[in-house]
Amino acid sequence: MRIRISADSTCDLSPELIEQYDVAITPLYIRLGEKDFKDSIEVTREDIFSYVEKTKSIPKTAAVNVGDYVELFKKAKEEGYDGVVHFTISSDMSSCYQNACLAAQGFENVYIVDSRTLSSGIGHLVLDACILRDEGKSAKEIFEILDERKNKLDVSFVIDTLRYLALGGRCNSLLAFGANLLNIKPSIQVKDGKMGVDKKYRCSLERAVVRYVNDKLEDKDSLDLRRIFITDSGVSDDIFNAVRDAVLKNAPFVEVLHTRAGCTVSSHCGPGTIGILFYRK
Repeated sequence: MRIRISADSTCDLSPELIEQYDVAITPLYIRLGEKDFKDSIEVTREDIFSYVEKTKSIPKTAAVNVGDYVELFKKAKEEGYDGVVHFTISSDMSSCYQNACLAAQGFENVYIVDSRTLSSGIGHLVLDACILRDEGKSAKEIFEILDERKNKLDVSFVIDTLRYLALGGRCNSLLAFGANLLNIKPSIQVKDGKMGVDKKYRCSLERAVVRYVNDKLEDKDSLDLRRIFITDSGVSDDIFNAVRDAVLKNAPFVEVLHTRAGCTVSSHCGPGTIGILFYRK
């Protein structure tokens, strides 16, 4: 039995992991001016940041459309796959899930998982799906296991500046100005499919990320130590090393994987964003 595992570009898996695990990716769209570009295929994070500096506005993002999903599922069938399990960004953040479900109605044995999260939180689910696929699980079994396991994800990140959230209307501009003025680095937690502020650190980014990692990994008994992602939108080596070292000091994760946030996530959070994403037991 051949099962195709696929995900939206918001899973933020590296090209190496995508190839290693044989994952099909459906890109979201990024609009710069009057033209749409495919996330991380036709546009990069650096293009996004340059656009914001020039225009003082963030680009708009658009969900994968129904037609793109139909092409994905059709191709899988033509290539001889017996089933498809596809993972989308949280349905509270995008219409990707709804579009994928509409497209799946025209096919048999196609299952859509609303991840209720974003970035490499989705990536965790995708890699686990690939492992289950290789163990011989059916598409339905993979769907049922991961649709339950998604509730154990802990997804969060620290933002260096609230400017991008303010430009996108997700944060009051006055609040953003005050936070930047006071050197406040907020931790954003994904809970129940939505983003919200968890803690606020009033210090440099390097000090903030260490405190953040220590806080997140404090409850050692609750940690699933199989794998942890460190995902960022572009940070200095010093910042990344500070996070990695703090992770290794706190818990002996079997895998510590580093990935970069794609254009969709980066366009909302801006440069200097970094987080740790893992399962709890």
